[in-house]
Amino acid sequence: MLRVAVQVTNLNGERYWAFDNPLPPQVQIAVNINIVGLDQKTESMVEAPFVFTVSYTPSIAQLSVKGKAQVTGDRSEVVQMTEEHKKNRPPPQQVIQAVSSIAMAEVIIMSKSLGVPPPLPPIGLPAEQAPVPPAQRKESRYTT
Repeated sequence: MLRVAVQVTNLNGERYWAFDNPLPPQVQIAVNINIVGLDQKTESMVEAPFVFTVSYTPSIAQLSVKGKAQVTGDRSEVVQMTEEHKKNRPPPQQVIQAVSSIAMAEVIIMSKSLGVPPPLPPIGLPAEQAPVPPAQRKESRYTT
């Protein structure tokens, strides 16, 4: 089983939109994660440097997180991961999940500090699951 330890080495966030101007009503947010290499440290450990970026359209801000993921596991798993990387195949899902969850937490905090929308999907129910109004209650009648 692969174990992934994520180390953040650089945080960068910049707001381009002036604070005295209201943010545009429609903002598109693009999240990108790049594993930029694979460096075998021992026969059971590799390091995978990464860059996680968040871009906004219109250009209101740019956020980035850089670091390394240290992946340890059985020798066979590490060798397979290295061979897959040489064939330009994506890293295992555990590595992507670990890196993206740590980096996402960091960019959410940065976005709050910069006063820009966080890179999260909007919260709400889809149109087909809109809440149904409660049924009308019949009036109770009492007779004596």
